[in-house]
Amino acid sequence: MNVKDFYYELPKELIAQDPLEDRSASRLMIMNRADGSVTHRVFCDIVQYLQPGDCLVLNNTKVIPARLYGVKEQTHATIEVLLLKRRQGDIWETLVKPGKKAKPGTRLSFGDGLLAAEVVGIAEEGNRLIRFSYEGIFEEILDQLGHMPLPPYITHELKDSGRYQTVYAKQAGSAAAPTAGLHFTPQLLEQIREKGVDIAELTLHVGLGTFRPVKVENIKEHHMHAEYYEISQGQADKINMAKDRGGRVVAVGTTSTRTLESVADASGHVKAASGETQIFIYPGYKFKCIDALITNFHLPESTLVMLVSAFAGREQVLSAYREAVREKYRFFSFGDAMFVI
Repeated sequence: MNVKDFYYELPKELIAQDPLEDRSASRLMIMNRADGSVTHRVFCDIVQYLQPGDCLVLNNTKVIPARLYGVKEQTHATIEVLLLKRRQGDIWETLVKPGKKAKPGTRLSFGDGLLAAEVVGIAEEGNRLIRFSYEGIFEEILDQLGHMPLPPYITHELKDSGRYQTVYAKQAGSAAAPTAGLHFTPQLLEQIREKGVDIAELTLHVGLGTFRPVKVENIKEHHMHAEYYEISQGQADKINMAKDRGGRVVAVGTTSTRTLESVADASGHVKAASGETQIFIYPGYKFKCIDALITNFHLPESTLVMLVSAFAGREQVLSAYREAVREKYRFFSFGDAMFVI
């Protein structure tokens, strides 16, 4: 299967640069997998499409201010560091710009020395391993010096960093937001509970895969980076009870989907687990757990479009995307949503 099979034309002006004032006011495309038909609604209408006995599964990861701007101590040249994943202790896997000059032994300084660092190794695909040193609490210093790691296609400055977090974000560790969840408000979640829908949470810390495009023609040769996930016994029980009573497991976002499919058995039941997943879902994959998917509109030729295509059919998904373009939907992180049922 060729990466070009997942291309579609997207006018740049449809890439959402700013979040809407009201999270739940985004547009919502309802897509029926059975026949590919679509209906146009508003996101808060999603309550009407959820049923008593369903289980809505949220990824409660929290984005850290993972982008740091500093200087090389030796030359005072500016450098940008994106924290991707904590390896151990104060050693992080990072993406560095410019990377070629960040050789092992290079010392870096951030915030006039408030945070110091040294490149201690090179990981796969050129990512740098950096050891940080500081006085105090790393997370507090990061809150002071770090910037929200918005995707490169967003060029506007984010006025409120909280708008790149879900309202249920709890577990710090992501380098990008699970954007399908950005549409939910506390009020909307309460309406969903009142309808008799259970809500379960899991954690998947979004890492490098969000930023890295597919660079191979044959998508089967694409390498997915490992991302940490965690699901507790209590949350797994909620999901399994929905399965047992004939309810649907409704995944909010591709990150929740990948976690559920990583821990599900052949019957679709999930187990409490933690670890790392490199699952790559593309057409031909047989889903075990999820029955419906809430997701944003994704980049052409991305692994995310491939996942949605695996769930709903490539031709149907691309047709729905073309209609979204015609209807001038807003795309990507701060854009509109699709509910695939």
